[in-house]
Amino acid sequence: MPSPFPGMDPYLEEPGLWPDVHHELISEIRALLTSQLRPKYYVRIEERVYISDETDPGRKVIIPDVRIADRPEWGGGRFPLVEGGALAVAESIEVTSLFDDEIHEARLEVIDREQRQVVTVIEIISPTNKVAGSRGQASYLQKRQEVMDSPSHMVEIDLLRAGDPLNFRELLPAHDYLVHVSIRQGRPRARAWPILLQQRLPVVAIPLRPEDKDAPLDMQQVLSAVYDRAGYEMSINYQNEPNPPLHGENAEWAANLLREKGLRS
Repeated sequence: MPSPFPGMDPYLEEPGLWPDVHHELISEIRALLTSQLRPKYYVRIEERVYISDETDPGRKVIIPDVRIADRPEWGGGRFPLVEGGALAVAESIEVTSLFDDEIHEARLEVIDREQRQVVTVIEIISPTNKVAGSRGQASYLQKRQEVMDSPSHMVEIDLLRAGDPLNFRELLPAHDYLVHVSIRQGRPRARAWPILLQQRLPVVAIPLRPEDKDAPLDMQQVLSAVYDRAGYEMSINYQNEPNPPLHGENAEWAANLLREKGLRS
């Protein structure tokens, strides 16, 4: 069953669902590009790893259901005092441990088969990459700068409305989603696709070696295939508002669309 939306489905941005969507997008893009690029290039999944704990501002978008533990009843929050004759004995107190989580975020690398060099890096932005001050954002920006300083091209696909947007010198037209392609020979100039909720996702030109034509990546085809294969309609209730919610004209347009499709009363 296809998504009722002509472009990006805002219900796929649900924090609890997004990790699965991200995984499926990575897999589908890899499959489509591999079919076009072999035998000169191959596509591999690379992981970026960082540690998050409860002090991380981005933690709630990684683990929406935070751990809640019942505290044992110890009277005033202290363990019983041990009598030790005339000498005072130090009392123990309750403390709360910080839980560390190792976070893995996947990206794609297009690699020149003969030279074994990374030609293009493709990132699908995750929620933590857009939370100001988070470890996920710091990790992402560090890796992003490494790519920008390298001979590799970079493609960034942002299908999330919430969080800090990608920044450019120019003021972009109003948009909900964005694709950014940075070709190494053209830096700091690049191409950007500002996308509205009502619009079909674009066909993105994936840059390769100068002697090779760009590989077309139809993002709408990718999203449609992912939605159908994963059966996301079975886990989405279109009667409810998406998370994060839509506002203004977007909310009105989406509500009318869903009513027309018979998915909202």
